[in-house]
Amino acid sequence: MLSQLSIVIPVYNEGASFPSLWTALCSQIRADFTALVVYDFDEDNTVPVVQQIIAQGERRLRLLKNAVRRGVVGAILTGFNAVASGPVLVVMADLSDDLGQVDRMLELYREGYDVVVGSRYMHGGKIIGGPLLKQGLSRLAGLTLHWLRRIPTHDAANAFKIYDREMLKSLPIESRAGFELNLEITVKAFLSGYRITEIPATWRERSAGKSRFRLWAWLPKYLRWYFHAFRRRQRALPLRRSSANSRTD
Repeated sequence: MLSQLSIVIPVYNEGASFPSLWTALCSQIRADFTALVVYDFDEDNTVPVVQQIIAQGERRLRLLKNAVRRGVVGAILTGFNAVASGPVLVVMADLSDDLGQVDRMLELYREGYDVVVGSRYMHGGKIIGGPLLKQGLSRLAGLTLHWLRRIPTHDAANAFKIYDREMLKSLPIESRAGFELNLEITVKAFLSGYRITEIPATWRERSAGKSRFRLWAWLPKYLRWYFHAFRRRQRALPLRRSSANSRTD
């Protein structure tokens, strides 16, 4: 059978938005999946909401306490560590990601791509809402890495990506603070010769709750991985097995 999609969802007091997110995941993704909801502290108001859904018999949902370090990087890495193999998708709990594109992203993964990006900045992608400065800097970084460094995505910094779990195991993760983790993984995958592709996606600013994105605190960390991308690249690795050859007993 084909490897099941694992979805890692880092949360921080997302109890109000999680029911809508779960409804969207179940209605917009046709592929089989398991969702791993990773929280930092027991008082997080997301926890009882997820527990209630699980108690109603939902077997596709799991709760994990952050076992690496408090914060979004630790939560995402905790989710990665709970997955043995196959495709891993990172989704934010604020309904900002374009979940209707997940099945197509998964098809590309099964064609042999190691990183599949939901791209806001390629033709057909777009952003709805959000701070203009944040958008401008993110777009500038993504487009210059694409055109100057030839990374095969216009949106290297976006969190909405499918990664191959075996690839993730091969990359030493150094990020400690925030969402620069997604840029680090994409840059290191590119430099190591892994295959990257993208499809257009729409990102929407959250309509409820408060964003935890800290532009000025995290900007130096983004710049570290931006400049890291201009290091020498290794040769492309052998093609990972496609869906036609990725069946297991």
